[in-house]
Amino acid sequence: MGLFEELKDLGVDVDGGLQRINGNEKLYTRLLGTFVKAIKGQAVSPDFDSNDYEDVKEKAHALKGTSGNLSITPVYEAYTEIMNLLRAGRPDEAKQLIAKIIPVQEQIVSCIEKYMQ
Repeated sequence: MGLFEELKDLGVDVDGGLQRINGNEKLYTRLLGTFVKAIKGQAVSPDFDSNDYEDVKEKAHALKGTSGNLSITPVYEAYTEIMNLLRAGRPDEAKQLIAKIIPVQEQIVSCIEKYMQ
């Protein structure tokens, strides 16, 4: 099993991501590396201050965009909902969703890193 197959098993719409870049597998693979850097650089923790979460909104928005562009569906859908909750002033519900998506995004990142070596 290769990278794309493993990502599909994790819920990533690899075909959709490839379609966005005209089927260029090499470019998609390189962009997956960018996704890993974004996750590590924009990490969102469920331990944020419920009264001041502007930084969390910025990071969540960036991760939503990066994951959406690559069709990393589970992460994209979670951060879309996290953004909706934060915009609605419901940070405690956003925290719960962040806690649920972190293990999923860690699996996806681990999968990508395994093939990037």
